Amino acid sequence: MTTSAQQIRAWQGPAILSYGYRPFFLLGAVWAALAMVLWVMALAGAIDWAGPFDAVTWHAHAMLFGYPLAVIAGFLMTAVPNWTGRFPIVGWPLLWLVALWLAGRVVTTLPLGLPPVAVAAVDLGFAVGLALAIGREIVAGRNWRNLKVLGVLAVQIVAGGLFHWEAARGDYAPGGIGARLGLAAVVVLIALIGGRIVPSFTRNWLVKRRAKALPAPMGRLDDGAMAVTILAAGLWVIWPDQAVTGLACLIAGAVNLLRLARWQGQQTGAEALVWVLHAGFAFVPLGFLALGAEALGLIAIGPAARHVWMAGAVGVMTLAVMSRASLGHAGLPLAAGRGVAVLYLAVIGSVLARVVAGVLPGQDWLLHLAGTAWVAGFGGFAVLYWPILTRPRADRRRPN
Repeated sequence: MTTSAQQIRAWQGPAILSYGYRPFFLLGAVWAALAMVLWVMALAGAIDWAGPFDAVTWHAHAMLFGYPLAVIAGFLMTAVPNWTGRFPIVGWPLLWLVALWLAGRVVTTLPLGLPPVAVAAVDLGFAVGLALAIGREIVAGRNWRNLKVLGVLAVQIVAGGLFHWEAARGDYAPGGIGARLGLAAVVVLIALIGGRIVPSFTRNWLVKRRAKALPAPMGRLDDGAMAVTILAAGLWVIWPDQAVTGLACLIAGAVNLLRLARWQGQQTGAEALVWVLHAGFAFVPLGFLALGAEALGLIAIGPAARHVWMAGAVGVMTLAVMSRASLGHAGLPLAAGRGVAVLYLAVIGSVLARVVAGVLPGQDWLLHLAGTAWVAGFGGFAVLYWPILTRPRADRRRPN
C-alpha cells in the first residue's frame, strides 16, 4: 500500500508543492509583511489607495482574512493527514488551493473594477475550497473528534461574507460584526489548539531537560475555560460594548491566565521555540482583559484593544507555529537560533507599540514603529525559512 511518504517522494514537481505547509506558510508570511508595508505607505500618504475597499477596510481584511487563513490552511493540511491516517494533499491539487488564495488577494487589493459580489465570491472561494478538502479527509478518515475544525472554517466563511456585505453597504466593516466574528473564530481556535500544543511541546522539552515540574495535564479546568472562552467571544461578537460582555471577557481572561500559569512557561526561557508559544497564548487572555475593560469603561484605547488579539495572539502564535512546524517537518533540530528569536521579539514589540499608540493618541510614530517591527518579523521569517520551505529535505527517509 502506498504511504504518505511514498506519495510525497513521488511528486516530481517543485518541492514547495510537496506538502501543504510549505506554500501556505511562505505565502502567508510574505503577505503579512507586504500588506503591512502597503498599509504603512497608505497611512503616510505615500500612495493613493484605489482598490475595491478603502485603505482601512482593506487593511483589516488583509490581516483578518488574508494571512491568518493561509497559516491555518498550512497547519490543517499538515495536521489532518496525521489525524486521519490519509494521504496529504500534494502537487497540482495543492497548487489549485494556492491559486484560490492568491486570487482572493488580487481581487481584494487591485482596482480591477469588479462588482462587490464578484470580489466576495472569488475571495471566499479559497475558504470554501479548503473546508471541502479538509472535510473530505476528516469524513473519509472517520476522524469525528476533529469535525470542530470544520466549524471554525464555516464561521470564517460566514464572517468573510458578512465583512464583504458590510463593506458593500458602505458600513464601517473593520468595526462590524463580520470582522469581530472572524477575529473571535481565530482566537477560539488558538485557545483550543494552543491548549493542546503549548503544554504538550513544553512537556516534551522539559522531560528532555529532566525537569521535575511539568505542565499540568488537560482536565476539567481546560474544558471549563474553553466553554467560558466561547461564551465570552460570542458575546463580544454580538454585544461588544455591553457590561455583561465586559464581565464575561474579564472572566475568560482570568481563567485562561490560570490555564497558562499551569504550563510551566517560566522554565522555558532557554529555548525560544518553546517560550514563544507561551507568549503567543498569553495574548489570548490579555486580549479578553483589554476588551472587557473597554466594555466596562475602565480603559479607553480604541482599536488597540482588539490588536492585542490580532497582532498579539494571532500574530505571535502563527509565527511560532510556522517556525516550529517548518523545522520539524524539514527534519531539522527543534531549536531556534538568535535570528528566529529576534523575529519573535520583533512581533511582540509590534504589539506593544500598537497598544501604547492607543494609550497615547496622536503619536503616529508609534504606529509606524509597530508596522516596521511587524514587517521585520514576518519578512524575516520569509527570508530565513525560504530554503527550508522551497527545497527538498536532505533526509528522504521520512515525509516532509
